[in-house]
Amino acid sequence: MRYLIAFDMDGVLADVSRSYRAVVRETARRFFRPAPRWREVPPGLFSLAELALLKQGGGLNNDWDLTYRVIELLMVPLGPVLPDRHRDPWERFRRTMGRLDLAPLLRFLARSREPLRDLARRPRPANPFLRGLCRGEVGGGNLVKQIFQEVYLGAERFRATYGLPPRAYRGRGYLERERLLAPPALLRSLASRHLLGIATGRPEAEAGYFLDRFGLRPLFGQVLTLEDCRREERRVFRREGRRVRRGKPHPFLLDALAGRLKARVGCRYYVGDMPDDMQAARRSSRGFQPVGLVQAAPDREAARIRLLEAGARWVADDFRELAAFFP
Repeated sequence: MRYLIAFDMDGVLADVSRSYRAVVRETARRFFRPAPRWREVPPGLFSLAELALLKQGGGLNNDWDLTYRVIELLMVPLGPVLPDRHRDPWERFRRTMGRLDLAPLLRFLARSREPLRDLARRPRPANPFLRGLCRGEVGGGNLVKQIFQEVYLGAERFRATYGLPPRAYRGRGYLERERLLAPPALLRSLASRHLLGIATGRPEAEAGYFLDRFGLRPLFGQVLTLEDCRREERRVFRREGRRVRRGKPHPFLLDALAGRLKARVGCRYYVGDMPDDMQAARRSSRGFQPVGLVQAAPDREAARIRLLEAGARWVADDFRELAAFFP
C-alpha cells in the first residue's frame, strides 16, 4: 500500500542542534552586547537541552518566536526598561541597552542551573522596548530577527539574501553546521515505495539550501515552507480583512500539501519532533496521522511524553525505526 508521508525538516531530516538551536543562544547573547559588562554574559547562557524543553512546550514552532521568548525571559531580572526615543531602531537599541545595568542578570545566571525554567516561573512584565524590536521584517526594524538571520546565514549569505550589510555578526553561517539525520539510503527506499513531501516553517531558501546540499530534493514531490504560509495569510487579509497566522499548529501546510499531491494513497502521515507538529496533523482536514520522532531530542523520554500528550499516534526513537513503520 502506498502512503503519503510528509516530513517536518528541523529535528526530523536536519540536525539543527548546532545551527538553529545554537543561533537562538548566540542571538540572545549578542542582544546584550551594547550593554556595559556584556563580556561577562557567559557564552553558554543556558543549555540546548533546556532550550529544547522550552520549545517542546508548544506555541514556539518558529525559532524567531523562540528567540524572542528567550530574550524576554533573560530580561526579567533587569526589571522595567525605559526605551530611548531615537527614531532609528539600531540607535534606539544601542542607546537603551547602553544604559542597562546587567548586574541583576549576571547574579541570576551565576546561581541558576536552569535559567530558562527558573525565569519562566516568574511574572513577565510588559516589555515595550523588546516588543518594538520584533515588529516588521529584516531591514525594517525587526532587530531580533535580523541578528538571528545574520548568525544563521553568515555575513556573505545574509548580504546576498537581503541586500543589506550585516550589523551584528560577520562570521560564517551556522547553517553550515547542519547535518543529515535521515540515512540517505532509507530516504531513497521510502521514496521508491511511497509519496514523500515536506511541510516546514523554514524559509524557502533555507529549506532549499539544505535539500540541495545533501541531494534530497528529487525525493520529495512537494516542499511547502514559510512563504506558503505568508502567501495564504496575505490572501485571507485581502479577501476577508482578517489577520491570521497559518504556521503550525495550524494545519494549512498539511492541507495544502495533500491538495497538491493528488495521487491516490492508502493513508497520510506527518512526521515531526514538536507538539505543534502533532497538533497540526490532528487538526488537518486531510486525515494526516501524527507520528513523532525523538532522534534529535536531548532528552528522548521527555520529548516522547510531550509528543504523545500532543496526540502522536506513535513515536520512533530514530529514523531506522521510523522507516520500518512504513512497509
